[in-house]
Amino acid sequence: MESFNPDLEQKVKSAAKRARRFVTVGAVMAVLLVLSTGSFYNIEEQEQAVLTTFGKAVSVTAPGLHFKIPLIQRVQKVNTTIQGFALGYNQEDNASQEEDSLMITSDYNFVNVDFYIEYKVSDPVKAVYASKDPVLILQNISKSCVRTVIGSYDVDSVLTTGKNEIQSKVKDMIIRQLDRHDVGLQVVNVTIQDSEPPTVEVMEAFKAVETAKQGKETAINNANKYRNEKLPGAEAQIDKIMQEAEAEKTRRVNEANGEVAKFNAMYEEYVKNPQVTRQRMFYEAMEEVLPGLKVVIDGTNQTNTILPLDSFTGAEAGSTAAVRAQEQGSKRDTLGQADEETKQAADDEIGEE
Repeated sequence: MESFNPDLEQKVKSAAKRARRFVTVGAVMAVLLVLSTGSFYNIEEQEQAVLTTFGKAVSVTAPGLHFKIPLIQRVQKVNTTIQGFALGYNQEDNASQEEDSLMITSDYNFVNVDFYIEYKVSDPVKAVYASKDPVLILQNISKSCVRTVIGSYDVDSVLTTGKNEIQSKVKDMIIRQLDRHDVGLQVVNVTIQDSEPPTVEVMEAFKAVETAKQGKETAINNANKYRNEKLPGAEAQIDKIMQEAEAEKTRRVNEANGEVAKFNAMYEEYVKNPQVTRQRMFYEAMEEVLPGLKVVIDGTNQTNTILPLDSFTGAEAGSTAAVRAQEQGSKRDTLGQADEETKQAADDEIGEE
């Protein structure tokens, strides 16, 4: 049987005491280390943090160094910069994704349209706790709005002139849908990256259509240019013709007025002296019909007989001139007889009164 050794026992007790002290100091240091590392957190310039106490959001912290209670409070960091995602293509290799890009227009044509949606966090608390994946919700809303708007435009507007209006309408519709879901995100911009027909054949057809449209515009511009060049000359020609017509009209009206005045003056003289006027008119007519002809007029038996002293230029011309002179005389006699009858009727009427 071994004898009891007091020194050994004392040594064992001392070693155990030192071990317990070491363990205690280590534990305290570990606790302090855990407390020091879990109590402070840093927020970058383009971030915000949602601070929760026992799972309830209590505040949103700005960039900088902050303190939290370990094991009681937690921090959820949120990126506040403008971010974006693509619809219809892959951002890494720009490969088309027809399940998102292929759409139908209002005139029942197919078209590939690529969009890029830019957004940012407007409410960090809602962005973290209102939904499990707010970005996925925004993507689904964007796809629905894009198809709705594209479906209300014809293919020409989607491919050419209507892009700005389509972008604006898509953005407004997404904003309204996001306000209804209230997931803490805000749409900043909507951009059409590309729009084209879905096949090569259709693309070539659209290119041909665009070429034809450009040719149409060119033809219209050339026609307008030609019109602008010719129109002033035509208007000047019209003005000239109108002025000449007005001058001719004025000349003829004046001539007619002169003839009327001459006839009225002659008629006044005729009323005063019908017989003398008839004789004078007959002689004047004969001067016009037979210019330069020497004749002797025998007025016996109340008839006018023309006796030419010189021969006419021809038998036919002489007979024609004689006939015309006789016709003129007959007309003057008829006019005189009518005037006498009119005058007699007027005298009878005055006598009756």
